[in-house]
This record gives sequence, structure tokens and C-alpha cells, in this order.
Amino acid sequence: MSNNKNSQKYFHFTLGPVQSFVAQARRTRDFWAGSFLLSWLSAVAIQAVKAQGGEVRFPIPDENYLIWLTQGKNKNSQAPQQGCIPNRFKGLVATVPANFNAQQVVNSVQLAWEGLANEVWKNDLEDLKDRPEKTEAIWKRQVENFWEMSWALTEKETESNLLDRRKNWRSYLPPEEAGVKCMMMDGWQELSGISTPNAKGLGLFWEQLRNNSGSLKTDLRKQEYLCAIAFIKRRFSRCFAEFSKPMLNNWTVHGWQVNSSVPSVSYMAAAPWLAEVLKVAPEKELSAFHEVAKVLTQNYYGEYDTRLDCIDKALMKRKDKGIFWKVKSLDGDVFFETALDNKNRHEDQTQAQKVKKALCALRSATNKQLAMNNKPSLEPVSPFYAVLMMDGDSLGSQMSDPNKQEAISYSLNAFTSGVAKFVEKHSGFLIYAGGDDVLALLPLEFALNCAYDLRQLYLDSFKLHGEGKASSTLSGAIEYAHIKMPLGKVLGDAHHLLDKIAKDDCGRDSIAVRVWKSGGQHLQWAMPWKYATDNTKVIITDIAEKFKETDKETPFSTSFFFNIEERFGMLQNKNGELADGMDMSTIIKLIAAEYLNSGVNEKRKEKIILLQAEAQIRPLIEQCMPVKRKFEDNKESFDELNQLNIDAAHFIRFLVTKGVDRG
Repeated sequence: MSNNKNSQKYFHFTLGPVQSFVAQARRTRDFWAGSFLLSWLSAVAIQAVKAQGGEVRFPIPDENYLIWLTQGKNKNSQAPQQGCIPNRFKGLVATVPANFNAQQVVNSVQLAWEGLANEVWKNDLEDLKDRPEKTEAIWKRQVENFWEMSWALTEKETESNLLDRRKNWRSYLPPEEAGVKCMMMDGWQELSGISTPNAKGLGLFWEQLRNNSGSLKTDLRKQEYLCAIAFIKRRFSRCFAEFSKPMLNNWTVHGWQVNSSVPSVSYMAAAPWLAEVLKVAPEKELSAFHEVAKVLTQNYYGEYDTRLDCIDKALMKRKDKGIFWKVKSLDGDVFFETALDNKNRHEDQTQAQKVKKALCALRSATNKQLAMNNKPSLEPVSPFYAVLMMDGDSLGSQMSDPNKQEAISYSLNAFTSGVAKFVEKHSGFLIYAGGDDVLALLPLEFALNCAYDLRQLYLDSFKLHGEGKASSTLSGAIEYAHIKMPLGKVLGDAHHLLDKIAKDDCGRDSIAVRVWKSGGQHLQWAMPWKYATDNTKVIITDIAEKFKETDKETPFSTSFFFNIEERFGMLQNKNGELADGMDMSTIIKLIAAEYLNSGVNEKRKEKIILLQAEAQIRPLIEQCMPVKRKFEDNKESFDELNQLNIDAAHFIRFLVTKGVDRG
């Protein structure tokens, strides 16, 4: 490409809708699929730029990913299993020749998308007997009209806000859809084409489709009706490895083998409990449980390919992996009594109750084994899991400076390449890591520490690769959700928690959490990272661990939390501010006294004197006092708000009890 700046232009491109495509999900697999496909299509756009002689400036493309995209193989690396290409090129996107055809990038993305959609159609629907005539028309209309792509070309290197400006005078209006609507993607018509809700009519099409192959029966639940977009998300992984499509400008786009097994929310919630069971449970009771559970799940081992660190470590303690691996691979629902009692989940209640009985026997046998080894009893299985979402702070303003763009790109590449190992270390499943964005599923007890490690990785990446030109911080949001809560609602709320609470309200470089119980939002807590950590650990998780250690003999008293909530109300005026004369020292003394009188036995009272209680209570009270971060004129400052937030204490109790009411 010519070095003459007069012969080149600057290209900006965006692909959407992002949030609705990713967040509208009924299973964790849909969640992963949306993110994966968005990243894959963004990579198609990058390659389409390169095929015309363009040089992508931001983000710096992952060369390994592009090799898989263009060749369908790479003997030097494993096939990508998560999205890692940002869907939007921020700031300066690409330097392109003067004769660059921007529309070809749009056409290439649409060509790849329609090609993959056609592969799914041929695999599942083309030869379906008695397929309604409307189905193919619905499929074609939805596939052709889903994506919104915007681009801009400019001769000015510093004109980086063109796409944002375009948003002000355009609107995305998907085609109006008739008939019964999809159960995953709001507003889109399901594929049978039936005009009004009719269980019999819908069942004729969808049950026939479910019975068309073994994998369709497991991929589609009974009475689950999907549009073309949702169906592609659910099924593309079954034919992705064989997919290839010639593209414009003499290159071919490929798919590759992807693992279609994504841990369910129930499995993610149960994983730490299951790991403890697998370590010590007698083989006899494990086998008995497995035999009845596999009948209930129709011999389907939905978590066979799932690899979580806590489970892997538990299996390492067993010499003969056979029965332990089979139990590890069962659907997560079989570990929850409430799920087994749910007739909508398990129509065969006779078999479900056999599983429930075997589960109780397994738990009892495990506890006997633990008692023989002088170890505490197995804790109840927690019905909560975590969604972690993280995003870099204030990168957009820096991207307008061409001198910082390369440093930012290399820093983000270093960060992205290191994310997976930290998520895996904390027994999580990485959905997406691209640029400054991270999305992951984790067990309840590991989520905060994972967020802490990723934030440190982010800071270190900019310190090592920012070349002194660029720096950034990382904010995070964690949604702790009950397994009964709709996944789409959790994902949608995570964006609000991150953008509004962690970034806007808390001032960025912050962590925000929400806990959702089956009845709705239970609590919310947020804190700048500087106050949430002591530079070695997350303070609130450390407090929870210490309370666990203190209360080995007696469960942490529920009355303590109710009593301090009442105390907090007395310590604040009607405006929610601390009453006159109230300071940190006084509050700590009052709450420490409350702790010592909150149901602990006399033996412990002798051991824990007031000063020791105050030392233990101080970090808790500090986490209950909201702080807002400010960053002005390149200077960081903090406003310690004159308030108390009882949700911090409730959050600690949630971490201690793992959301299980133990009476």
C-alpha cells in the first residue's frame, strides 16, 4: 500500500444489534453462541478489510483467530472456543486505499452469515417432512434483515467519532413480524408460521422437528418455539466444523470444531458442592444415584465436555475415574431437590422422586465419610451462580489520539490473551474476551476473586505494553442469580449494573454486585476497587471467610444482620445521612457489641473480647460506607459519603451462607 497519505482513507465500521443478540438467551449455550457468532462475523469484517489491502489499526487482529477463519485449521494452536474479536472498531479502525470499497465489507459479513444460516437450514429443516410453506419464507426474511451494519470513510485521521454522530440521525427498524413470537428473541416470529397461538398446531411442527434427530431432541425442549435467529444460535455449532464459503476478493471463510457443551446455570451453581461430593463420596452411593439419574435424563450426559477446575481437581483424587466421570457429566438439575420436584422440568415424577431419594442417600453417605475423617459436614448445594461482566474505563477519549492507539491495542491484546487462564483458575466458563470486554459464568464463591485477578491483569497489561502513552482502569459487575431466574433478564441487567452503578454512580475503576433471589432483587453493593481491596485480596470476601472460621461451632447469627439493620436506621437521619455525633469509631463499638450479643454462646464470649470484636467488625463497617471515585485533571480523589449501606452486611451473609436459608 502506498505511503502517500493523500492516497489513503480511514475506515470505521460497526455491527449490531449487539446486546439483544447476545443477551436474549434461554440457555447458557445461547449466551455463548450469540457472543461467539458476533465475534466471528466481526473477524469476517476485519478479513474483508485486509483483502482489499487495508490495514486494521484497532483492534490489532488476533492472527491465530484469522488463520482459523481463513483456513479452518492451524496446526500450531487449538481452535478458538470463545469470541475474542470486538464487534466494534473503536476510534481509528483501518487505513485503507483510496479505491477501497466499504460496501464490500458489509456484503462479506452478510454473505458469511447467510452462508452459515443456509448450512443450519440444510442440516435441520430442508428435508423436514410436512414442513409448512411459510417456514422457508420466514427463515429467509429474518436471516436477510437481522443485522445492522454502519460504516464511515474519512480522509481525516483524527475524525474518530463519525459512527457516533451517525447514530444521531439513523434508527434501526427490524421488519414487522406477524404470528406467534419467538420464545428467545423478542418480536421475531417463530418458524412454524402459525397465525395465532395454538398448542396443537405449534406442536405438530416443533415435535416433528425435535424428533428429526437425536441432537435436536436435546437442543430443543418441549414447547420451545424459536425464530430463525434463535434457531441458528442454538444449532450452528452442530455444523460449524464443515462450513466454508467463498468470499469476495478471493478468500474463503471457514468454521471449525467448537464445543457445543456450555455449562448450564444449575451445573455452574452446583459445581463446588459436586466437587466436594466427588472427593469423598462412597462409590456405592454414587453408582446408585447415577443409575436412577441417567434414566431420568434419558442417558444424556449434557456436561460430559464441561471442564471446571474444582471438578477436575476433585477427579484427580480418584484413581478409577469411571463412575465419578459419569456423575460429573450429569445434567445440573439432578443435584437440586426443587428441580426434581418441578413437574415442568421432569414429567416423569416417579423417576424424579427416585433420583431425589438417591440424592439424599448420597448426601448422607458423604457426610458419614466426612465425619469419619473429622471433617465438617457437606454444606447444602447453593442455587446461585454468577455472571461476571467487565469493561475498560474511558478508552474512547484516548482512542481519538492517534499516538495512543497502538499502545492501547497492544495492551488490550495482552489482556485478552491472559483472561481465559484466570477464569479457568476460578472454575468459570469464559463466554467472551475481546478488547477491554469480558463476559464469564462462575460459581458464586469464586466470582469476586476472579474479578480482582482480571482487574490486576488489566492494569499490568497497560503498565507493560502501554509504553507510557496510554493507561486505563477496569470496572466490573457481578450478577448473583438464582437458577430459577430467566437468564436473559440477568444478562440484560448486568449491562445496567456495569454502566450505571459501577461506572456512573461509583466513578469507574469500581466493582458492583447485585443478588437476585427468586422473588426479585435482594441487594446491591458497589465500591471503587481502591476501597474494595487491600492490594492483595477483596476485603469483603476476606470478611466472609473470617466469619466462617469464627462460626464453625455456631452458624453465623441471622439476628445479627437484622439487628444491625435496625441499628443502621437509628444511626441515620431521615435524609439517609449519619446522625449528628455519629462517627466511625462510635459505630464500630455499637456494632461490635451487637455482634457479641447476637446469639453466640458463652464459651465464645469468653474467647472474643470487645476489642477483638471491634477489629473484626471494622472492615465490615468500612464496606458499608459508600464511596464515590472522582477523576479530574488526571487526578484521582474519593468522596466518602456520610451514609451506611446495610446491603454490604447482607452481601457478606449471602457469601457466608451461599444464599441458602439454614434456619
